Amino acid sequence: MWPILFRFLRANAPILTLPFAAVVGVIGYNLESLLSDKYTPFNKPIQDQRVERQTEEELQGDPTKVEKLKYKENVFGKNVSPSLKD
Repeated sequence: MWPILFRFLRANAPILTLPFAAVVGVIGYNLESLLSDKYTPFNKPIQDQRVERQTEEELQGDPTKVEKLKYKENVFGKNVSPSLKD
């Protein structure tokens, strides 16, 4: 009896696994929609961001006085050995 059953299952495997896979897929899809957050925050389009950045750079004028590139702290104070600290 078992060999006949296994032969039937082997011959009809695609027919039997397709409905099973479809059921698992539908359950997974619905579970994901319930559990996950589908909210995507609004961002300005990249073209608008680029235009704003370019106008900001034009308003700055002198390219040697870029505020973003200046380091505001002492470079030597970053990695000081504990024995050299006050």
